[in-house]
Amino acid sequence: MKHSPVPRWPPSHVLPDYEQGGIYGLARDLRTWLHSPHAGLAPAGVEPGEAAVVVLLVIDGLGANFLSELGARSALAAHCLRTLTSVFPSTTASAVTTLMTGASPAEHGLNGWFIHDHRFGGVISPLPLELRGRGPLAPGVAARLFREDSMFRAAQRPTVMLSPSEIAFSPYSRHHAHGARIRPYDGLAMLEEVLLETVGELGREGGGFIHAYYPSFDALSHAYGCRSPQVQTCFGRIDGMFGRLCERLAGSGTRILVTADHGFIDSSPEHTLQVAQDGEMPKMLAAPLFGERRLAFCSVRQGAEREFERWAAETLAGRAVLMSGADCIGAGLLGPGPHHPRLAERVGSYLLLMEPGWTIIDVVEGETPHTLIGVHGGMTADEMRVPLIAAHL
Repeated sequence: MKHSPVPRWPPSHVLPDYEQGGIYGLARDLRTWLHSPHAGLAPAGVEPGEAAVVVLLVIDGLGANFLSELGARSALAAHCLRTLTSVFPSTTASAVTTLMTGASPAEHGLNGWFIHDHRFGGVISPLPLELRGRGPLAPGVAARLFREDSMFRAAQRPTVMLSPSEIAFSPYSRHHAHGARIRPYDGLAMLEEVLLETVGELGREGGGFIHAYYPSFDALSHAYGCRSPQVQTCFGRIDGMFGRLCERLAGSGTRILVTADHGFIDSSPEHTLQVAQDGEMPKMLAAPLFGERRLAFCSVRQGAEREFERWAAETLAGRAVLMSGADCIGAGLLGPGPHHPRLAERVGSYLLLMEPGWTIIDVVEGETPHTLIGVHGGMTADEMRVPLIAAHL
């Protein structure tokens, strides 16, 4: 019998857990509870048949290592049950979609900030719904692009989605919150008040579910660095809100779960591989890079595979590990379930698994480069491990 080669991994890598040790398992539990009136929800301590209000607060970018180190004395840390892994790649498009559908990246097909789909012109960013370097796509594209149903659709319990006003009614949000009442908010103070108000309403309805998403921790980590004073201040405000929620909801029976989609590391210009558009590597590609700066998917032109492998061996030593797209899918990195019909296209010919601290960037015509200090998408513990926090009030 022929054995497949053991995949090579970047140093100190963490693999995604698609059982109970990852956010995928949490999402599947939530979906089951929402669709089965007599089911329990073990992570929240809800017994089978019990009427309860459950809140899932998703803090975009809050890694478990940040919480245990810089947030060690926080109220959030005091309620931390354990850590979970993100999905693969460890990025918002993949992980938040899992947390809103209960589906793995292999099923929903959103495996990065950028994905490849030739039906819509090549490399696109699904969350803002834009074609890379060429601006917005028509909103009607969403019906063909987003394949997986929201976990809220046909739910047997009342559900509410709390989302920032600027994204609450985007094509992505409308699809993935379908079946929930969408309530927009502006800023953390308003989120706190809307959340409290919604808990009260659902309590009077006999229980239900609130999915609340907060993105500012992520945005500040990108802009200033994942352990910057700005990020620590933001964390303090989030922790303060959590503490007040625990006080104001005490005795109500509400369960609050807090988790994240991914964590962060910082990058530097010295550890950035900038792909020159007039260099040899882009000539081997059928499309620009897609995925993430920390984990790039490559669509290599037919016949250029060996040349690309030679380039990788000469250029990427100590910077990235090369993996074939087939090996990525075969290893189950994107999770279980029926594969998205375009999964092979979304993964591409090869992956560049960047080593700790390294990023890779290319720029296409019409695109404005963005400088990011904090980054994610890779396989380090800082990026892959997120907390699971629980409070039974």
